[in-house]
Amino acid sequence: MPESGVSRAQQIPTPDTGAEAGLPGRPAHLPPGPAATARRTGLLVTLVLGGLTALPPLSMDMYLPALPAVTDALHAPATTVQLTLTACLTGMALGQVVVGPMSDRWGRRRPLLLGMIVYVLATAICVFAPTAELLIGFRLVQGLAGAAGIVIARAVVRDMYDGVEMARFFSTLMLISGVAPVIAPVIGGQVLRLTDWRGIFAVLTVVGILLTLVVWKWLHETLPPEERHTGGIGDALRTMRGLLADRVFSGYMIAGSLAFAALFAYVAASPFVVQEIYGASPQTFSLLFGINSVGLIAVGQINGKILVGRVSLAKALGFGLAVIVLAATALLLMTSGVFGDVGLVPVATGLFVLMSAMGLAMPNTNTQALMRTKHAAGSASALLGTSQFLIGAVASPLVGIAGEATAVPMAVVQLVCAVGALVCFLGLCRPWQQMAARP
Repeated sequence: MPESGVSRAQQIPTPDTGAEAGLPGRPAHLPPGPAATARRTGLLVTLVLGGLTALPPLSMDMYLPALPAVTDALHAPATTVQLTLTACLTGMALGQVVVGPMSDRWGRRRPLLLGMIVYVLATAICVFAPTAELLIGFRLVQGLAGAAGIVIARAVVRDMYDGVEMARFFSTLMLISGVAPVIAPVIGGQVLRLTDWRGIFAVLTVVGILLTLVVWKWLHETLPPEERHTGGIGDALRTMRGLLADRVFSGYMIAGSLAFAALFAYVAASPFVVQEIYGASPQTFSLLFGINSVGLIAVGQINGKILVGRVSLAKALGFGLAVIVLAATALLLMTSGVFGDVGLVPVATGLFVLMSAMGLAMPNTNTQALMRTKHAAGSASALLGTSQFLIGAVASPLVGIAGEATAVPMAVVQLVCAVGALVCFLGLCRPWQQMAARP
């Protein structure tokens, strides 16, 4: 059952960073008090976990502007080079299933540091990859290792926080991880102005090294030895099976994954829809993509800073899913011609509303699911992440199933995913029962 809902960040030891001047009633030469230590701990942990959650989108999206250059340099077909993206995404999905149970058994630090070291080595090898096949192989390894940051970051949040504080922290992480995919292609494009595509992997290698050092120095162990699992693979599989048998956990997992799939459909289709169908320039597309990302981040911050603690997580989540359904319905009506030729502005508005509502859906599904899994936060985080990536990977290719002349498939995929998420939330999680059970 959920605990008190207060932060446990102050329980994590932090290195002594010296005195803090200017605190009321505390001389500058004395060490900081518990409140100052907790604030500093919270900031450090936020930055470290934010970096871990931002690294995978950086690894994926910084590389996007370089795809044509890779095709030319390695003399490989474009379809083969596209597999370098698929391999990295597949690795991120499968790696979470492995790393999550490892972190429940051996703690958070050791699997995370091991994953970061392997990530650095795999990325460094990508710098010198002589063939597309070798690049695909080590992009798979890069994704497998990079998954450690995704899954363990969520598990650390579960170790440290509970209830509304956990929801607030997830909303803060969304601020960091939401910025990463927006700026990553821009950074990649600037790197390409200075060097070739191999320079992007060199930059990612340096980022990986720096993040590994930061994790080693500042992210202390958050899972006490007495709370770790001692079994092997069989025990891990039984734990995951038990989590999946929990109707409410599975409901939040599937609802969150379907919402994530609607987002994936947007990411996969929006360049084509905005530029090819509605005739916008690449600059206009980049502007709209950035505005939508800002909307997602802003609503995520409203969720964490204003709604959490005042409105129940279930109500905020239900409202977010309902808005996504309405936005997807409007997009389907507009793209199918029910209202005639509506143009770019109404469609862009519908996409903005849909993306912004993700700021309510995604942090609250993760929070509600992890609140039920204190005994196996790593395994639960692995299931959440793997489900999101796999369902998203299945949904994203469907947006182009009807060819290049219509945006209807994108809207259909988004509506089906949104309705499915809302149905799972209501049918499996049954939030009214949980609210009635509270004193």
